[in-house]
Amino acid sequence: MLNSNFPSKKRMSEETCTIAAIDIGTNSIHMVIVEVDKTLPAFTIISREKDTVRLGEREPKTGNLSEAAIKRSLASLRRCKDLAESFNVEHIIAAATSATREAPNGLDFIWQVQAEVGITINLISGYEEARRIYLGVLSGMDFQEKPHVIIDIGGGSTEIVLADSQEPRFLSSTKVGAVRLTNELISTDPIDEKELTYLQAYVRGMLERPIDEVKRKLKPGEIPQAVGTSGTIETLVALHAMQTLGELPSPLQGYQMSRQDLKDMVKQFVSLTYEERVNLSGMSEKRAEIIVAGAVIILEAMTMLNLETITICERALREGMIVDWMLNNGLIENRLSFQTEVRQRSVYKIARKYKVDLGYGEQVAGFAVSLFDQLLGTLHNWGKPERELLWSAAILHNCGVYISHSSHHKHSYYLIRHAELLGFTEMEIETIANIARYHRKSTPKKKHTAYSKLPDNYRKQIKHLSAILRLAVALDRRNIGAIKDVHCKYDQEYQKLHLHLIPSNTKDDCSLELWNLDYKKVVFEDLYDLKIMATLESNNV
Repeated sequence: MLNSNFPSKKRMSEETCTIAAIDIGTNSIHMVIVEVDKTLPAFTIISREKDTVRLGEREPKTGNLSEAAIKRSLASLRRCKDLAESFNVEHIIAAATSATREAPNGLDFIWQVQAEVGITINLISGYEEARRIYLGVLSGMDFQEKPHVIIDIGGGSTEIVLADSQEPRFLSSTKVGAVRLTNELISTDPIDEKELTYLQAYVRGMLERPIDEVKRKLKPGEIPQAVGTSGTIETLVALHAMQTLGELPSPLQGYQMSRQDLKDMVKQFVSLTYEERVNLSGMSEKRAEIIVAGAVIILEAMTMLNLETITICERALREGMIVDWMLNNGLIENRLSFQTEVRQRSVYKIARKYKVDLGYGEQVAGFAVSLFDQLLGTLHNWGKPERELLWSAAILHNCGVYISHSSHHKHSYYLIRHAELLGFTEMEIETIANIARYHRKSTPKKKHTAYSKLPDNYRKQIKHLSAILRLAVALDRRNIGAIKDVHCKYDQEYQKLHLHLIPSNTKDDCSLELWNLDYKKVVFEDLYDLKIMATLESNNV
């Protein structure tokens, strides 16, 4: 099975590597295969694959992804994997979006893909989807220090991003997509005037909040440029080019279309039946089914933002997934260096939002990663990704106090789980929330619903990392930094872990920290089947 986590050290040391990114959307499954040149750093697209599977097709009564949609998606993903293997791809990145996020059986679908196809899928939030779309666009366009509004219309949601070359100023994901609105709001063909009026009003109402926020984030005098990405805009541009130029530009990248042109196209679409739309040059059968809703969404967005023209960018979510992988693996250090800290910045943002004592949080996080590093290779073999999850949970473990001190560990779980932590997958956020939840009181138990639903490997991570976090919390019991450092020595023969504590003040006996450590260490001792001995440097023991 292809490695879905991190490539080997040997591969990472080479100048190039081949990566595949799979975007599992509501309407289609897209894959892009790229060759990454680590010396630039940059990537070159060497193959693309697209399959319209309509994963967003739901069972009417349950809202579950239908068996037929799952079957189509599994077949498509098998083809993607076969193609990736034919290119000797070293690493597959896969992300699922709106349809999988919302379906009650979305996680079941993810586990089924893992078991039957051998591809690990990351379930990402709408905000994370928007951030990666921004990265994809930034990898393919020069913003020239000007603000840009990125509009990405998918099958189930529309992402609107206000960004410049330095950072995304505003990220949004709204549940208006071409497939969703076609299924829910269009029943006539051609669409009648009443349905069209309601569709337009519904889109305006749904987009009002993110559009207002975009306007608020613009600086006085700034006039943003519009960028369109993904299938709807690509189809509209292709149709426009065929009608005006008589040929399809190659590539489509950089092609511009005016709002008036788009308005004329919408007027044309709503007057045609499905069969008549299919016959338009550049229109596929599947796209003809949903083009009315998709075109209305983009026209209303441009109108509300007073954008006169829109430029197509052929890079979007899947290319952004590649950029994100490069950032996380330290391959980009200059132009996009700010994004390497997106996770850290997001954690601190949530900490500030819930009034976390950052001095205390950083002290606990410092102890947690120090214990993690010192015990690596002896008591555990977790890697850099798990270390980052532990650090994040340590910073945020006390955020539940924002609601109430009573049972604050449970409140911490809820706040973290529903926070907009950018840069993390849904499963990583779930893991962080659980690690924080078990820093005190009860240990993880199968009767705890959120924990029990997780796969075995994630439950194991949570057990191990939360046990380390318990020790770290005990080491700063008084929140005054009484312990300056901790040195670990593991005696395998006698199954003992000696914690040599260095106090900040040699006259402080740190009795409360030692007492709390003695109380909290039991979970760690039971997990690793050892005894913990703690001594202070000042005791000279």
